[in-house]
This record gives sequence, structure tokens and C-alpha cells, in this order.
Amino acid sequence: FIDARKMGYMVDRKHRDFTDEDIQKLADTFKAFQDGTLEEVKGFCSVADIQAIAAQDYILTPGRYVGIEEQEDDGEPFDEKMKRLTSELSEMFAKSHELENEIREKLGAIGYDI
Repeated sequence: FIDARKMGYMVDRKHRDFTDEDIQKLADTFKAFQDGTLEEVKGFCSVADIQAIAAQDYILTPGRYVGIEEQEDDGEPFDEKMKRLTSELSEMFAKSHELENEIREKLGAIGYDI
């Protein structure tokens, strides 16, 4: 299984295109699989036998098999990070309300009350 969702770039809202390097990486991965030399990469590729597929009720979605890639711990304790992020979000909400009121005022000034 190869999960290429993070590769390439979006051409528009529905279409993803791959660079030549992306295509080469996919081709190299498939060749390594055929040669029996594929090393599994969390979040990208995995080899599953029929028993593993049966255990997933024969659902062939790559993400079920490749898993998620390891992410480095940034060293910031969870509680501190959540306090910081919720504080930033609170500031953004306040700014959002200010902008909303400013837009209402501007629209009202030209005769379009909301």
C-alpha cells in the first residue's frame, strides 16, 4: 500500500498533480516492492498480506495499513501548549468580532444594514 495524499500539489479543489520527483519516488517504491526489498515507511508505504487485509474487512484504504508518520515532540508540555493555543485563539476571536463590527459599520454607512 502507498499513501500518496501528502505528495504533489493541488491543481484545483478536486485535482492533485505530481512532480517528476513524486512520480519517481512512487515508481521506486513500487519497484522495491516487486523486488522484495521494500522497507515500510510509516505514513507512506506498507506491505500487507491477505490475513492483514481480511482483518480490516477487506477495506483497501491505504491509511489503514501505512499508519501515521512519527512526529517529533516539540518539548512543550501539553497543558502549557493548550493554554498558549487557547489564549491565541481567544485573541483571534476578539479580533474577529472587532472586524465583524467594523464591516457592519461600513456597510451601514452606505445603506446596507445587517
